[in-house]
Amino acid sequence: MLYVSHVTKKYGKTVACNDVSFHLDSGSVTTLLGPNGAGKSTLMKAIIGFLRYSGDITVAGIPNKTTQARQILGYIPELPSLYPNLTVSEHMEFLARAYRLENYKPWMEELFERFELTDKQKKFGDELSKGMQQKLNICLGLLPRPRMLLLDEPMIGLDPHAIKQLKELMGEMRREGRTILVSTHIIDSVDMLWDRTLIMQNGVVRADVTKSALDESGKTLEQLFFEITEQKQDADPATEA
Repeated sequence: MLYVSHVTKKYGKTVACNDVSFHLDSGSVTTLLGPNGAGKSTLMKAIIGFLRYSGDITVAGIPNKTTQARQILGYIPELPSLYPNLTVSEHMEFLARAYRLENYKPWMEELFERFELTDKQKKFGDELSKGMQQKLNICLGLLPRPRMLLLDEPMIGLDPHAIKQLKELMGEMRREGRTILVSTHIIDSVDMLWDRTLIMQNGVVRADVTKSALDESGKTLEQLFFEITEQKQDADPATEA
């Protein structure tokens, strides 16, 4: 579904992503872990097509910056970017028109119910609390039912009910054969959800491991994370399974 090949992104002399390569299969949940500043958000923005970079990224065999790829990709950014003069329901209608969605309202109403936004539909974007803004942010990302969904720190600001709903929806998407990439630095937020984990540090993917392989090793995800991120920089960074 997703192929990332030798992607490098620099900001001046700073290398945010350094020769990153991996691929994701359809119907899988992959977590992208790493400390702050590891390059996770830069990589996510490169995949969605927001940044210039060297290397190649394709989605279902299509270059990621094309219109066809953007019809496949969905993105939930870390920070909501809402229109202050649009209501909650108008945000969803605006997105539905942009994607030319048909018969989207039953799905919209289900999302509102699951994320407790039904009674907030007439509120403007700047009237919502930060938690409610994040819930709307998630609903906007889910409305087009993308074949592949990128989530950047999606659990931050959510209450326990919303976290439960998001995890359930991610499981439903996986069962439908959709592909999910979740970027986070909070290991507990993705516990039991993932099929595969990529661990980044200093712009480099230092571990690429499946859940089954990690279970066989007897290590927890937390143990692997700290083993990778706290090792000396001159040690061998590669861990694969």
